[in-house]
Amino acid sequence: MTETIGWELYRSFLGALQEGSLSGAARALGLTQPTLGRHISALETALGQSLFTRSQSGLLPTEAALALRSHAEAMHNTAATLERAARGFGTEVQGAVRVSASEVVGVEILPPILAALRQSHPRLEVELVLSNRLADVVHREVDIAVRMAPPQQDVLLATRVRDVELGLHAHKSYLERHGKPASLAELTRHALIGFDVETPFLRDARKHLPLWKRENFAFRCDSDLGQLALIRSGAGIGICQCGLAQVDPRLTRVLAKAVAVKLPTWVVMHADLRSSRRCKVVYDTLAKGLRRA
Repeated sequence: MTETIGWELYRSFLGALQEGSLSGAARALGLTQPTLGRHISALETALGQSLFTRSQSGLLPTEAALALRSHAEAMHNTAATLERAARGFGTEVQGAVRVSASEVVGVEILPPILAALRQSHPRLEVELVLSNRLADVVHREVDIAVRMAPPQQDVLLATRVRDVELGLHAHKSYLERHGKPASLAELTRHALIGFDVETPFLRDARKHLPLWKRENFAFRCDSDLGQLALIRSGAGIGICQCGLAQVDPRLTRVLAKAVAVKLPTWVVMHADLRSSRRCKVVYDTLAKGLRRA
């Protein structure tokens, strides 16, 4: 390789990886399909590697493409961070701040906090990323993260805002039909709502509730929002945040003394962003709002 490869080629490559087809990537990136195809071909020529094989079902990434994916994603995150930083200069709180949170927190708790924040700072832009995966704050995948795990890296600024209690809950209509369990053993006679794929966190949580395993669930869903929707619909008994259930008169907690798991909630930001006015405002607002939530 004798010339620097333009970022637009890597951008098209990453889009094709994520979308699985030239047409899908072209739509996502606002390019024409021939242009995107030329970008992929140019990158393959520059790297001396075949990146995709074409099939009737779309684009299949080669081993080389899969090996390069994390590097392309890092470039994308860096470019996005650069854009957010450039748009945030000035004395006014303005520009984009990228915030990550779990599905339930992002949908059920953060919206009113963020809505009030933007009323105070109308030129602020918030990019809300909802995922139960821990976003990488160190490498600036996001600017700020709301997470249920303490930060491990020294370069992170973190504020513990509260403890979230989890418990078993069911809709009143379900309990009217099936009765309220009086013991953990009785749960086996109920329709339980739980996960499909076990994670390390769930494996650790099962130490407190041994019967909470895949084969015992009548409904399996890896989305916390999906599980919450099933609980609210009267499908069965599942785990949700006690604070959310308390404001919904239709939901009843069961076996409160036997099942009570507390998760600490943290607001996390890279320490280098303390000098960014927009990031500091969002960080402080989230910490304050979550303490009250």
